[in-house]
Amino acid sequence: MQYRRFGKTNLHLSVFSLGTMRYLADKENARHTIAKALALGVNHIETARGYGKSEEYLGSAIKGGLSASRSQIHITTKISPTIDADSMRRCINDSLERLNLDYVDCLGIHGLNTWEHLQWVQAKGGCMKAVHEALNDGRVRHVGFSTHGSLDVIIAAINTDLFEFVNLHYYYFFQRNAPAIQLAAEKDMGIFIISPADKGGRLYTPPQMLRNLCQPYSPLALNYRFLLSDHRVTTLSVGAANPHELIEPLQVADNDSQLTLSETLVLQKLEQYQKAALKTEQCSQCYACLPCPENINIPEVLRLRNLAVAYDMKEYGKYRYGMFENAGHWFPGMKANRCTECGECLPRCPEKLNIPALLDDAHEKLSGKNRRRLWE
Repeated sequence: MQYRRFGKTNLHLSVFSLGTMRYLADKENARHTIAKALALGVNHIETARGYGKSEEYLGSAIKGGLSASRSQIHITTKISPTIDADSMRRCINDSLERLNLDYVDCLGIHGLNTWEHLQWVQAKGGCMKAVHEALNDGRVRHVGFSTHGSLDVIIAAINTDLFEFVNLHYYYFFQRNAPAIQLAAEKDMGIFIISPADKGGRLYTPPQMLRNLCQPYSPLALNYRFLLSDHRVTTLSVGAANPHELIEPLQVADNDSQLTLSETLVLQKLEQYQKAALKTEQCSQCYACLPCPENINIPEVLRLRNLAVAYDMKEYGKYRYGMFENAGHWFPGMKANRCTECGECLPRCPEKLNIPALLDDAHEKLSGKNRRRLWE
């Protein structure tokens, strides 16, 4: 296992962190999953107040005794932004009680996703007042934020200089947040990548076409290598539902060097294949088409279509597309069938795409079961 400095926190975290959103089956399963992660060299466990019984299960494992001392294990919990300090005080105290801890190494403002959330954390007497009290008395050692928000919200949140680390989405198949990665690195913030296996493309169950294109590597390992070769990134979340699911990801935990020529050639082949498959229908993800009068997240819909057409990543596309209109600010936007063909997006598109037609095709390809956030 390799370890990296988590920005200005000066904590040294394992390049893989145990994310606890998926070990919710029962308390014993959680305990075994935590023990296996620690045995494999993971020294950072990330949970959240909103992850069902995750804090409680982690607290039970802590109370029962772990294989490493408290000083060797770094624990992060996350709490959603609140409009007032009193609510945040109660949440911090409740989380510490459930975790059986006197302090957490890191507290993340969970889901700083909207401009309203940003206003809450910047308001005098708001939730950050309680966070700073906890920092001052030692119950919290470092503070950061997690986000599923738009790039402009993320950039603005980083520029508040209130935070020491950021948890965000960034993968080979989703590089929209690259400017946020760069800005966070310039500000010496720790960078934690959210769910690279699942949100990064459901790469633990890739379609055969993608498997073939990534040979001799697995799509999952290649995405991990893409991220670990970037030394601005500190750590990647592994949301293991059981101990066994830690094995495959951690096989690359010692390989954080630059991409090899062979790996680079495979990534170039993926890019070339996508261009050839999509021809004149490829969305370049420039976001110039927004805003949409019907609040359709056009670039994200067309990104999912890109992946479905080019790499047969239809199951991943259906999984993400089904969250539109069902996950609130965690995954905002209306479904593509809301398009009225008003044409406002057409002159903005530098590729001159027939966006209404592509939206219609995306909806036909990706419509399926509506989905909510995993912990819901």
